[in-house]
Amino acid sequence: MNRLPVSVFIIARNEADRIPVVIRAVRDWVDEVIVVDSGSEDDTVAVSESLGARVVFNEWRGYGPQKVFAEGLCRNPWLLNLDADEEVSPELGKEMRALFHDGEPPCVAYTLPILPLYPFQESGHPWTAFHHPVRLYRKDKAGFKDELVHDSVVVREGRVGHLKGMVLHRSFRSLAHHVDKVNGYSSAQAEVLAARGRDPGLFALLFTPVFAFFKQYFLRREFVNGVDGIVVSYMYAFQRFIRLAKTRERQRLLRRGR
Repeated sequence: MNRLPVSVFIIARNEADRIPVVIRAVRDWVDEVIVVDSGSEDDTVAVSESLGARVVFNEWRGYGPQKVFAEGLCRNPWLLNLDADEEVSPELGKEMRALFHDGEPPCVAYTLPILPLYPFQESGHPWTAFHHPVRLYRKDKAGFKDELVHDSVVVREGRVGHLKGMVLHRSFRSLAHHVDKVNGYSSAQAEVLAARGRDPGLFALLFTPVFAFFKQYFLRREFVNGVDGIVVSYMYAFQRFIRLAKTRERQRLLRRGR
């Protein structure tokens, strides 16, 4: 099989149990797989190398800086960013190979639909793939923003296309892991928001969780997943609430000089 002129890069820390799925899904048809490790204490490095990935250490400075660093390691003009808890579906892999079949793709970047999956779900419904970020792109035309929390690709010039195949996103190992992950991520978000002067008041704290549940359950169509959709929607509401609560807390500590 001819390999695509694509470099896949993955940032990781303590992902030995999940990263094999990510690497195996792409290693046979892309030119290289790069893992940027920020100090794993498990077998992430050894497992990744055993599967053919190149592993480079880089001290953690935030999501954006880590991905910008990873981009600089890639030798191909086309980059595909995947998280350590994601997997390119067979349908997406086939679609990408067809995209490069006749040479250079017509667009400089492509969005990919992300299908969230929880451990208690056997399969996800395509209706819940609400997030379509740019993940496949030419590095001379686009790249990640150097931001600590909100890591996203900025397309500097050229057209953006859209692929239909799914990226399967198994973000959480369990509900307990979801809470732990939200705790760390929301703390980082609160620091950024507080530094920008955000100070949530009564209205935001009271109604943001309500709207968040409505958004997840109805607008993002989690209702198609039955009881599982209710659980997911409440977790999203909690995620939105705790970010604001921590921002408010941080603002009051800053006012006290702490």
